[in-house]
Amino acid sequence: MPRYACLPMAKSREIKKRMKAVGNIRRITKTMQMIATSKFARAQQASVATKPYTEALMSLVGELASMEGADHPLLSGVQGAAGKPELTLILTSERGLCGPYNGNVLRTSMRHLRASEKASSGPVEVVGKKGAIVLKFNKVNVARHHTQFGDKPQVEDVERLAREYIERFVAGEVSAVRVVYMKYMSAGRQAPEVLQLLPFKASESAGTKAGVQFEFSPGEKELLGSIIPAAVKALLFQAFNDAVVSEHVARMVAMKAATDNAGKMGKLLSRKYNRARQAQITTELTEIIGGAAALS
Repeated sequence: MPRYACLPMAKSREIKKRMKAVGNIRRITKTMQMIATSKFARAQQASVATKPYTEALMSLVGELASMEGADHPLLSGVQGAAGKPELTLILTSERGLCGPYNGNVLRTSMRHLRASEKASSGPVEVVGKKGAIVLKFNKVNVARHHTQFGDKPQVEDVERLAREYIERFVAGEVSAVRVVYMKYMSAGRQAPEVLQLLPFKASESAGTKAGVQFEFSPGEKELLGSIIPAAVKALLFQAFNDAVVSEHVARMVAMKAATDNAGKMGKLLSRKYNRARQAQITTELTEIIGGAAALS
């Protein structure tokens, strides 16, 4: 009889331990949600602040490139480099717990590499530990793993990388440079995108004013030679900023969902504990009444 009487007590103790574990998990996920929310606010401010400058440069390049006789290697490509492979840069996160963020970016990357022979045969570079692990698992040869950016990319580091890509493109080593990243549109909408960084696509630039006459000082070539590299650097930096803010949004949403699920699990375990405790009390009362009846 005592052996059976201890079963409800053992069950209630087990549920109590699970309740404590779920409570600890909920506190951790709630803290991570608050941290992600704080980082998201700062990253969103940085991403929104750089967009007007990037869009203005792209618009200016579009206006200059649409003029008759305007030409630049970063726009039209280098002669004889059309058959060269493409360089692909993939932007992922250093840490996990950010929901489908890395999965969406990497699925888009793998589709792009499988669909393009030039991309699959060309160098693949990755930012973020999570992307490097998945690409290695899929037997993709990663030429470089960039670890210097983190979740606060600096302008100097991004410009240095952009200059390197420009030099390799002008030298004819690669026929194109593409960036796979998570584009940030709003707090509720982000989408993976394959951005063509080089050759610079002036046709996508907004605000092109057809038929407008310009006077150049200095000349067209000098202006294009300084403005297009600046636009490429700004576009790459915008991609980094969008990737960072999208990561924080994904982590914020994932941690909120985890916190809510832990709360629901805590309530469910609390009900189970109360039922087990009630069964334990009922068993003890039954034993007391049975013992009293036997004595009488």
